Amino acid sequence: MKSMNTLVPETVDLQNVFYKMLLVRRFEERMERLYQQGKIHGTIHLSIGQEAASVGACAVLEKKDKILTHHRGHGHAIAKGVELNKFVAEILGKSTGLLKGRGGHIHLADLENGNFGANGILGASATLATGMGLASKMKQLGYVIVCFFGDGASNEGAIHEAMNLASIWDLPVIFFCDNNQYGMSGPITEMVNIENIAERAKGYGIPGITVDGNNVFEVMNVTAEAVKRARNGEGPTFIEAKTYRFKGHSRSDARKYRTREEEAEWMNTKDPVILFREQLYKDGMLTEQLEKEFEEQILREIDAAVKFAEESPPPAIDFIDKHLFAE
Repeated sequence: MKSMNTLVPETVDLQNVFYKMLLVRRFEERMERLYQQGKIHGTIHLSIGQEAASVGACAVLEKKDKILTHHRGHGHAIAKGVELNKFVAEILGKSTGLLKGRGGHIHLADLENGNFGANGILGASATLATGMGLASKMKQLGYVIVCFFGDGASNEGAIHEAMNLASIWDLPVIFFCDNNQYGMSGPITEMVNIENIAERAKGYGIPGITVDGNNVFEVMNVTAEAVKRARNGEGPTFIEAKTYRFKGHSRSDARKYRTREEEAEWMNTKDPVILFREQLYKDGMLTEQLEKEFEEQILREIDAAVKFAEESPPPAIDFIDKHLFAE
């Protein structure tokens, strides 16, 4: 189904987009509770507030297309179709997880669904995306790669080197900046001297577009155009989605660098899930009954995945030296 007020591709099911955005929100809320209960080790980086950017970008991709994400990547994984049982098991470090418990929360990957994951080096996924783009072009594989990174990572040299190579070789790569306004401990306005990070794309001769990252229609339309351009051999695009993380950088972040009033304004007036919900109601594509059914189904899915993960065994000690590049 498709809203008459949008220009998104006919293949996009807007009800399914809403379902996934709501799933990401409820999933992150559950992961936060599991962390507070001590069931998730280390820390956790939540994407609550950024659902339109992650789900909107992936909604216009084909099954064969690939993504590379970052430490705040739960939304991207869900948007790309990850199996929740294996997903939660991986976050809890269980042997039944996507990576047998080796990746955990930060280093998630789901190759079966085209999610080539994140890594521990800020911005390094951009270089991997460019390499994958080169392979797609040289071998005529036909897939497009979307590389997600944050506003803080946009200052990393690796991203600029990757954009330059992708540009001169016309590679099918989309550089997607999740600009949630803050790096780990400060505002992006103190880290760059331009209004829009996407302006940097001009230096590499590629389109640079800034969109409202909390407006899923804008995200889908701009990404769809970038995908079309990449698939036609016209090269990369830089997309900056201005959004906001409702939580801290990680669970240890007290958010002293921003005010509670600012947070309340974003949550009360710019919540992407609520904005999309209101538009679907207006277009007659969502009803209270359907929304209730979505909520119930989502909670059942999450409950089942958490149960599966909690009942799964941890990796065996003799598995510690398996599947390594070097010993």
